[in-house]
Amino acid sequence: MTEFSNRQFLLDHTAAILAFYEPVVFDPAGGFYQNLKDDGTVFDPHSRHLVSSTRFVFNYSEAFRRGLGGHYQAWAKHGVDYLLNEHLGDTGHFSWMLGVSPDHQALAYGHAFVMLAGASAIRADVEGGSRCLALGEHILETYFFESHASAYADERSPDLTELSPYRGQNANMHACESMIASYHATGSAHYLERATILAKRFAGELADQAGGMVWEHYSEDWSIDWDFHRDQPNDLFKPWGFQPGHQVEWSKLLTELFQITNESWYLKRAITLYEQAIDTGWDDTYGGLVYGVAPDGSFASADKYFWVHAEAFAAAYRLFRLTGEQRYLNDYQRIWDYAWAHLIDHQYGAWFRVLTREGQKIDDLKSPMGKVDYHTLGACWDVLDQQSLLI
Repeated sequence: MTEFSNRQFLLDHTAAILAFYEPVVFDPAGGFYQNLKDDGTVFDPHSRHLVSSTRFVFNYSEAFRRGLGGHYQAWAKHGVDYLLNEHLGDTGHFSWMLGVSPDHQALAYGHAFVMLAGASAIRADVEGGSRCLALGEHILETYFFESHASAYADERSPDLTELSPYRGQNANMHACESMIASYHATGSAHYLERATILAKRFAGELADQAGGMVWEHYSEDWSIDWDFHRDQPNDLFKPWGFQPGHQVEWSKLLTELFQITNESWYLKRAITLYEQAIDTGWDDTYGGLVYGVAPDGSFASADKYFWVHAEAFAAAYRLFRLTGEQRYLNDYQRIWDYAWAHLIDHQYGAWFRVLTREGQKIDDLKSPMGKVDYHTLGACWDVLDQQSLLI
């Protein structure tokens, strides 16, 4: 049995993920190629998504900071330059999509990741990181934050004049993540304050209104919208149903806020969200965690996504370290067991994106736009960081 919490295993695994992208991903003309097949073949060299562009900056900033390659600092700057020179448009916000099918809308989700890219770049001493962080924060605060709701709205038109009535938790969860990262990068307390506001709003008040788990979709007045995308349980950014992956992702963020503030509510709620995700989302028949769970407890989408398992093992390990309870380490092991057997590509490297419920690949697209293994790298690095803490 592989000892998945072994430090050398985790270090080797992160190096193996980076090695998949290494020979093919760097575009000398700017940014990184974002559409790779299982064997690393680039199937669309032109299309660029803000989520991938920002996550590559995170990946390579962290890889440099952790001593995995001196050239990664230059790669991170290459990614920052692409954000500032190409994604940043005349209206002052970062476009969602460039290339074959451009989309110049402004999304809070994307700007949360601009902040994360900036914070990561700052920690790696990458030029332009501070500007990315400042611009991402400015857009979020100026055009999306609704103080009366203690939350960010979701989407504006390309000229920033029209605000969509849709409200969602996903952008706010990643905004919370980015605020925590910005706090670590700068030491500025206002980032921590905003992170705590978002956490208590979504993992607290709104989760309580939804029966104890975080629901995805809301109306303009921030009332729960139980029907939005009911026919789209596999949507990439706005899926219907309770998402086990988002419950454990919130759990991970809450444990981080607990470590910073020592406020017991964060740990208690982290445990509650995590346990509900595992209880409702684990597939006893085929193994692994499903993508979506309906309010009645049935599987809304039984597909198995890579990022869900990465966030789950990171949350499980954090709870093990904070509580000392063996059950969390047992969960960490069984989540990794499933991923090792089904989600990790032992031929070419990195993780497959999505499988059927039974564990079969749905296509040969290892890393289409939006998927750059930021979740898997980040989760491994998070476990390594937890092992280094004196708890």
